[in-house]
Amino acid sequence: MSSLVTALGLRATSPALPASNWAPALLSWQFFFAYGLMSSRTLKQWYGLDHNSSPREDLAKYGDSAVHSGKITQKQLDMLKRNEAAHANSVENYTLFAVALGFATFSGIETHLINRAGLLYVSARILYGAVYIFIDHDLYSQIRGITWWTGNISCLWLLYRAGAKLNGA
Repeated sequence: MSSLVTALGLRATSPALPASNWAPALLSWQFFFAYGLMSSRTLKQWYGLDHNSSPREDLAKYGDSAVHSGKITQKQLDMLKRNEAAHANSVENYTLFAVALGFATFSGIETHLINRAGLLYVSARILYGAVYIFIDHDLYSQIRGITWWTGNISCLWLLYRAGAKLNGA
């Protein structure tokens, strides 16, 4: 801890600076990740299956015919379908994250706790996306559920802490 020297030679300790709240940065990152990086459009464009007129119907309309024509394999089509599902889940789950960080911040939860829970959520969601998209083995795909729950529990924990703080506990 740093100290200040007064004119009389007395030393007073300076208060520690509060930790920065990373909630705005974490929310910005997670928005970019959920809506941008997890988007299935990139992989569909890579495989030549992206139709901008109705991109949500690409795989339903053109997926099977792309497999039958040899443009992609069934395994690639399955991965594209998992990518769409992972993207949708990331977008849906963003709301819980935003509410948890906002509620925790405005209720006065210590910033280091908000930062840790936020980083845990972001890490879990990155792993969730990778596992969902790239792992098609039934046993190993169970990791997806673990990462999903890890992210959600970090948010629920923040909501619990915020509620307890607001209720004076």
